[in-house]
Amino acid sequence: MRLDSYRLLLLVPAIRSTLGASLLARLPVGMGGFAILLFVQQESASFAVAGMASALYVLGLASVAPFLGRMMDRAGPVLLLKLSAVIYPLWMLGLVALLEKRAPIFWIGVCSFGAGASLPQVTLCMRTLYPRVLAEASLLQTAYAIDSVLIESVFVLGPAFVSIFLAADFIAGAIWMAAISAALGTMWFIRTPMIRDWSVRGTQRKASVARVLKEPGIIKLLLATFLYSAGFGFYEMGVTHFTNGLARPSMAGVALALASVGSGLGAIAYGARSWPWPLRQQFLLALILMAIGFVGLGVMMQMPESYFYLFMAANVLAGAPMASVIATQSQLLSRLAPEGMLAESFTWGGTALLVGISVGLQVGGWMAQSLSPLSILLAGGLGPVGAALCVLWISPIEKLNVAGNHYEA
Repeated sequence: MRLDSYRLLLLVPAIRSTLGASLLARLPVGMGGFAILLFVQQESASFAVAGMASALYVLGLASVAPFLGRMMDRAGPVLLLKLSAVIYPLWMLGLVALLEKRAPIFWIGVCSFGAGASLPQVTLCMRTLYPRVLAEASLLQTAYAIDSVLIESVFVLGPAFVSIFLAADFIAGAIWMAAISAALGTMWFIRTPMIRDWSVRGTQRKASVARVLKEPGIIKLLLATFLYSAGFGFYEMGVTHFTNGLARPSMAGVALALASVGSGLGAIAYGARSWPWPLRQQFLLALILMAIGFVGLGVMMQMPESYFYLFMAANVLAGAPMASVIATQSQLLSRLAPEGMLAESFTWGGTALLVGISVGLQVGGWMAQSLSPLSILLAGGLGPVGAALCVLWISPIEKLNVAGNHYEA
């Protein structure tokens, strides 16, 4: 273990100054969609409607992200962040009002989509920031690992807060909290020196929007991202279906939080080591371990209820490879990205991930109406297996990015 790599990373002023602000601003990532899922299910008594609303929330973010990334490459992030810090809370609080007034499903869907589309792009800013300020490959690996840890932290805190509000029979409070943390955290994030003084770089500012998608290997990597992230959606819906069936709905948030604890610990272990295998092999291993975790949890759902707390603990192990999957995917994408289009490239990766989660949530919601939680988790396990096949499809010729920087895929 090379824990000194984390110390060296935190000595970089641009990284250190933005981490705390980004954590608060990203809290809605861990609680927004899950709070909507539970609140809509509570108000409508339908997993299908709840899955639709949560899926549209994720789809809203996915659909606009590439265009926001393109604007960020051309003009920087400050204006976009300021607008989203105001618009996102308005959509979220509007959603609460509509649900409490028993508004038609159509308007619930519109509001969910709008909220997702306006979520502040703090994660995109951070992932674009790392290659801008870090030249050493080992520090970049550590940066993406610690970024995954931060994301997993919000997936620990987010579901935990949602569960607290659910236990207090005030699930709308979780949506309020997501709105407020987004507004305050984003404004704090904007005031950090690196974001406030962000300068536009690169020569690709007038390139066509399809330029990123024409790069060798990117389409295959995006397809892999879509497939493994669908597994995340199936997992969330499968666990929610399982705990509801046991009359323990609040435990779904605890299970997701435990998986995020495991994922964060896995990311710390990943970022602290120099791995002897090429990056593509690291990605493949993490995907296979993720599939095994989903299937294993599904099998454990068949055990007697007396083993419930053993199932809960197993979520830690099942979550261990999750952040490493995202960290290795981010490194691959950063190396395949065209020069001057790094932010847009990351948003396409984010879009693939979010569309996959959205599809997993929606299909999982339909499955939950008539099928067992085991079926949903088995479907989730197929996602990372398909992603592994896509990674194997990336050919040796795609080991060069447009800047000519060689790496081992």
